[in-house]
Amino acid sequence: MKIDAMVLGGGIVGISAAIHLARRGKGVVLVDRRGPGEETSYGNAGLIQREGVFPYGFPHDFGALFRYALNNTIDASYHFRALPSLVPFLARYWWHSGFTQHQRIARLYAPLIEHSIAEHEDLIAASGAGDLICKNGWMKVFRSEKERDAAYKDAERLSAAFGVNHQKLSSSEMKAVEPFIQVDLAGGLRWTDPWSIRDPHSLNKAYLAYFQSLGGRLVSGDAATLEHILEGAGWRIATPEGQLETREVVVALGPWADTVTRKLGYHFPLAVKRGYHMHYATRDGAVLNNWVLDEEKGYFLAPMLRGIRLTTGAEFALRDAPKTPVQLTRAERVARQFFPLAERRDEEPWMGARPCTPDMMPIIGKAPRHEGLWFAFGHAHHGMTLGPVTGRALAEAMTGEKTVIDIAPYRPERFLA
Repeated sequence: MKIDAMVLGGGIVGISAAIHLARRGKGVVLVDRRGPGEETSYGNAGLIQREGVFPYGFPHDFGALFRYALNNTIDASYHFRALPSLVPFLARYWWHSGFTQHQRIARLYAPLIEHSIAEHEDLIAASGAGDLICKNGWMKVFRSEKERDAAYKDAERLSAAFGVNHQKLSSSEMKAVEPFIQVDLAGGLRWTDPWSIRDPHSLNKAYLAYFQSLGGRLVSGDAATLEHILEGAGWRIATPEGQLETREVVVALGPWADTVTRKLGYHFPLAVKRGYHMHYATRDGAVLNNWVLDEEKGYFLAPMLRGIRLTTGAEFALRDAPKTPVQLTRAERVARQFFPLAERRDEEPWMGARPCTPDMMPIIGKAPRHEGLWFAFGHAHHGMTLGPVTGRALAEAMTGEKTVIDIAPYRPERFLA
């Protein structure tokens, strides 16, 4: 097989880029050290967040900052030992999360989000994965009228500015929609445009099978062995099959992107937000009908094929630090009072790392100092949402086509002064 391009990283972003290159007649090899879709793309809440125009910012109000400083919440946690390394990133993240900056970032981010459903729909149809998809949005639920009313106002502003749709649900409507929720709710908010995924890992595998049907190959390999062939115009990587060479490489390694980029002299301010999940059976025939965020407590419940998946918020830690699933323990205690969860179905909590930039936007585009090197990482909480549109836009840029969206706002140079 002639190798025109290698894609490093078999998560949703890498698989999507590989598909779109293969569709353009390229001989593509997808390289991953594990099975594709077994890292961050495996353990998310299973949402294609069409409403997610505003990336998750760092809080600016004193009350929230004080609450997080106590380090005992479900939605955020941190490792004290990691703080010296994280402070420079967190300072920049906090600055970009200010009102004016966040508004500007949302306008730049919106084109990616706007194409999230359509680009997934394309790959879902091509891969025959429609049975994994629900198209009834997802819900926030509120325990207090104050939080409900504030969320309603935010939703109205978002709908007016960006055309996303929502539905307000009263307390009685919530009881009809989710009769097994065990706490009194002040109401709910359904974002109606997003789609949800019954099993993100299975969707990744379906996309991979489609890539292989296009003639693409999956090989095991360590991206850290990537070398620039100085005497030629290309790249080389070591695999169990031997050395593979190609003219173009896509780095889609998520939180491990720096294993390649730093060696090549690119020092991006990339940090991680780690997250955890666990699956549960239900008691007494209880059924969860929707993907549900318990807004004031900061955890998410999703009716997956394996059971009810509980996902936590963000843990600020070093990427490779041992698991500390304290947020999951806190969330499970509250979730059992919220919904009739039964026994755990996983042997141990799953943990993954979301790759984050301080301006909350991904890094997409051509490496400025190397021919044939392309970047696609840093999607934070929206990797599953943005994988297909990123893959298409990058493949178009690599083949000289007009890109489906302008990728200039996400260019690597913005961090390489």
